[in-house]
Amino acid sequence: MKNRLLLLLILPGLLHAQNNIPLKQLAQDFFAFRTMEQPITSDDIPRVERPDGWTPDFSPEALTEYNSKYKDFRKRLEEIDMSNFTRHDSVDFLLLHSAIERVNWELNILKLPEKDPDFYVQQTLGAVFDLLVISSPINGTREKNLIIRLNSIPKTVSYAKENLTDPVEAFADIALDELSHAGKRLAETETALDKIFPDSLKKPLNDAVKKASAALTDFESWIKKNKPNMTGKFNVDREGYIYFLKNVALIPYTPEELLSMGHMEFNRAVAFDAAEALRDKNAPKLKLFANVQEQINAEKNDEEAIRKFLTEKDIMSVPQWIKHYINRKMPDYVAPLADVGEDDDFTSPTRLNEDGLRYIPDPSSSLPFFSRVSAMDPRPIIVHEGVPGHYFQLVRSWANSDPVRRHYFDSGANEGIAFYLEELMQQFGLFDNKPRTREIIYRFMRLRALRVDVDINLALGKYTIKDAGKYLAATVPMDLQSAIHEAGFFALTPGQGISYQIGKLQILKLISDGNILLGDKFNLKNYHDYMLDNGNLPIALQRWEYLGLKDEIKKLWPN
Repeated sequence: MKNRLLLLLILPGLLHAQNNIPLKQLAQDFFAFRTMEQPITSDDIPRVERPDGWTPDFSPEALTEYNSKYKDFRKRLEEIDMSNFTRHDSVDFLLLHSAIERVNWELNILKLPEKDPDFYVQQTLGAVFDLLVISSPINGTREKNLIIRLNSIPKTVSYAKENLTDPVEAFADIALDELSHAGKRLAETETALDKIFPDSLKKPLNDAVKKASAALTDFESWIKKNKPNMTGKFNVDREGYIYFLKNVALIPYTPEELLSMGHMEFNRAVAFDAAEALRDKNAPKLKLFANVQEQINAEKNDEEAIRKFLTEKDIMSVPQWIKHYINRKMPDYVAPLADVGEDDDFTSPTRLNEDGLRYIPDPSSSLPFFSRVSAMDPRPIIVHEGVPGHYFQLVRSWANSDPVRRHYFDSGANEGIAFYLEELMQQFGLFDNKPRTREIIYRFMRLRALRVDVDINLALGKYTIKDAGKYLAATVPMDLQSAIHEAGFFALTPGQGISYQIGKLQILKLISDGNILLGDKFNLKNYHDYMLDNGNLPIALQRWEYLGLKDEIKKLWPN
C-alpha cells in the first residue's frame, strides 16, 4: 500500500472527477454486496435499504463467502490503475479502501459473529425494528417483508448458536437485557399491527411471531446456560484499535493523542459550563411540555425557525427540495421494540421526498437523558439529529452526483459534523432566548468529550462496562441507566464513541487551516455546504480534497 499511497500523493491537484470506470464499477459491486451483507446495528446512521424479501444471512457458509469477497474487493482495488487520477478520484479510492476494510474490521478483528451474542439480537429483533421504524405508511410490500423477517429469526438463532465459539460475557449480558420479554414485546407489536394488516396476512403474521418468539426464548436460555464458560475479555487492544483508526476511520492520531485531545476538550466544556451556569443564575428553568402534542407542535415551529436562521445568518444553504424533520408520537407497533434501536427515520436514497422524523414518548421527568432534553426544548436534538444535523446532512449526501459518496462509511464524519453544528449554533446565538438551553449544549459537550475516554479505555481493556457507565453518570452527569447503556454500546462498537469529539476537532482544524492558508478566500458558508454534501467523507479526506493538504494522509499509511 505504501507505493500506491505515494502515487496518490503526487497526483495532479484537480478536484473534478474523471470518468474512472474501474473505480465506479468496483464501488457499484461493493455497495451491492454491502446491501446484502452489511450487519444491522442499533445505530441509525448506517441503515441501508434492502431489497424486498431480504433476510440476514450469517450462516457459517455465508461468513466464509463474505471473507472471500472481502479479499476479492481488496485485490480489485489494489489493481486499479491510478495514473490518471485527479484528487477527487484519489479521495474516492481511499474512501473505498476504508469501506472495504470495515468488512475486515467487523468479521476478522472484532469477530462479531463469533464473540457477540448481541450481534444476533440485532440481526433478529433489529431486522424487524428497521422495517417498523420507517415512517411512511405500512403497505402490502412492507407487511410481507415484516413476515419474511420474522420467519427468518429461527434460522438466524440457529446460526448464532453455531457461530458463537468464543462469546464475551459482557456482551451476553447486553443481549440478555435486549431479549428480556422478547416474546411478550413481539406479541404487543403484533396486536398493534393486527389493526392495520389485511385479514389475509393476520394468520401468517401470528404464526411468524410465535416462531420468532420461541426461537428468541430458546436463544435467551442458550446464552444463560453458556454464560459461565464465556470469556471476560472484550477489548480489541491497542494494535486492533490502531488498525481501525488508520484503515477504517482514517483518523491520523494515536490512541494516546486522542485521549489527550478528549481530556482537554472536557476541561474546556466543564469550565464554560460553570461560566454559563453563573451567567444564567437568574434565568428561568426549562419546563416540560404539558403533553406530547404540545412538544410536536413546538418542534415543528422550531425546525422551521432553524432553517430560516441558517439562511438569515448565512451559515449554509438550505435547498428547498429538502423536506422537514418532524416529531411524531411513538406508534404502538414500534413502542414495544423501541429499545432495540434509535427511534428515528432519516429516510433513504429513494425516499428523499419524505420527511425525516423522530418518534417521541410522552413528556416526563423520568425520561432518559436525551429524551428529557427534547421534552423541554427540542432544538438541541433538532440541530444534532435533524436540521442541520444527521437528516439534513444525509439527504444532501444521498443526492451527491458521485455514486461513491452516496454511501455511509463511518460515523466519524457524520457524528463529528452533527456535534460541531451544536456549538456552532450556540455561537451564532440560536439558544439565547432560552439561556438554560445553552447549559444543555455544554452538558452535551462534556458527554462527548468523556466518550473519547470511555471508548478508548474500554477498547484497551482498562474499563469494565459497569465502571465506565458509573464514570459517565457521575461526571456528565446523567442518569445511570442511560450511562451504562452508552458504555455498553461503545464496548460493542469500539471507535464509535470517539467519532463525535474527534470529528468535531478535525473540522475545527480544517477551518483553522483554511483560514490561515486562504485568508479572505476561505468562505465558511461554502465550506459548510461542501461539508454537508460530502458528509460521508472522513474529515481527513475532506481536508485533503478541500485544501490540498497532504500531511494527514501521509500519517495514515506510513508503512
